Amino acid sequence: MASKSINIAIRLSLIILTLGIVTLPHTFVDAEETPAIFGDLTINSQFSPDPLTVRGMSGGSVDGNLVAERKETPTGPCTGFVDQAPDHKLELKSKFDYLKLQVKSPKDTTIMIKGPGGTWCNDDFDGKNPGIVGEWLPGTYEIWVGSYIQGKYFPYTLEITQVK
Repeated sequence: MASKSINIAIRLSLIILTLGIVTLPHTFVDAEETPAIFGDLTINSQFSPDPLTVRGMSGGSVDGNLVAERKETPTGPCTGFVDQAPDHKLELKSKFDYLKLQVKSPKDTTIMIKGPGGTWCNDDFDGKNPGIVGEWLPGTYEIWVGSYIQGKYFPYTLEITQVK
């Protein structure tokens, strides 16, 4: 009987491992499915679907201005608490004359983005939801979504659009 329980446990572990590998949080554009959790994205201009969304949990234990290496940027304050590692990486294969990244969450969140050309932070772009809008250079951007309470994590959706 113990052998049968071990076999079931091994089979269940293999199924869980396989599901984890198959659903790795790496999203490619044109894949119309449920938004990935903590997904990395690679996009070209004229991506589809638009808006593109990815989900995550805001927050962490590190002060956001330490990660951003500043307290303020032209787009807003570098506030809140984040994880040391970014929540998402966004690779832009081409230049975007207009791109908007906006966090949507039931709780007050912040955003920090590091990439070609510098670091940008924001809080309260639309209500209590942060966002960054502008011209974007090709390259890889690291994105952190923060919470105001250290160690508290809240669900969010990061929406990426080129529609003004």
